[in-house]
Amino acid sequence: MENQTTVTEFILLGLSSDQQMQIFLFLVFLVIYLVTLLGNILIMVVIRADSHLHTPMYFFLFHLSFTDICYSSVTVPKMLMNFLAERKTISVNGCLSQMFFIILSGSAELFILSAMAYDRYAAICDPLHYMEIMRKGICVHLVSGAWTIGFFYALLNTIFALRLHFCGPNQIRHFNCELPRLLQLSCTETLTNQVVLLTSAVIFGSSSFLFTLISYIHVIATILRIPSVEGRRKTFSTCSSHLIVVGLLYVTGFFQYTKPSSVSSVLLDEMVSVQYSILTPMLNPIIYSLKNKEVKTAVGKILGKFWFSK
Repeated sequence: MENQTTVTEFILLGLSSDQQMQIFLFLVFLVIYLVTLLGNILIMVVIRADSHLHTPMYFFLFHLSFTDICYSSVTVPKMLMNFLAERKTISVNGCLSQMFFIILSGSAELFILSAMAYDRYAAICDPLHYMEIMRKGICVHLVSGAWTIGFFYALLNTIFALRLHFCGPNQIRHFNCELPRLLQLSCTETLTNQVVLLTSAVIFGSSSFLFTLISYIHVIATILRIPSVEGRRKTFSTCSSHLIVVGLLYVTGFFQYTKPSSVSSVLLDEMVSVQYSILTPMLNPIIYSLKNKEVKTAVGKILGKFWFSK
């Protein structure tokens, strides 16, 4: 180990080495990032501005949009810079910092989605006590808890990652610094890190997933007991957008962090990472806007006021 050179920076190889393709990808992901920012900011502004949306469900949606902005901003700006840069480098400390915030924002989003599932459970299964169950203090604690759990999850894996030694190669065949990629470049033993990553991902991911699953088992059971087809359709429509968002994030994120190395490939990893860390934050406000009449109405009012004020 004494004769080995310590790596001080990594090279992010990104999605393509072709210069023309990099320019094309820069434009594509710039548009995606701008749509992500504008869509989520619009959702947040609309929820703040419309008093009809000052309810627990939209309180969680507001914080989901904020989390999506954070999640996307952790990786996309650096990716965009690297598309145009000759030296696509990031320092080791910068890489570990990016990894920390990827885990923090991603896990916080999972638990906010769990809180939203609990909100739908309270609204559909116990509507008479809904405002008591989902009072403001409870909602604040649920969102705070989501960020706290995400912080400790990210901190745990980052502390163990700090003990890794990197002596070459220093090329990351990816567009960001996700932990599984860093473990592949370490010169030191990574079994402990792999066990910590897998165990913490299973514990935190499973607890969030089970919380969401149990909530929706009760929700679906309640919906099926509604006598009229129209009543079942209207009730289900209040949680359909949330189910789509949960499916997009859970399936891809959980697969990425728990899949065996035997099914790992650079292209597959990049596609999965693009889906849950870049596309999902962009799609969330679109899904909620298209599937939710109250949000569509509020967005129409805000845009109408903005247009006619010119």
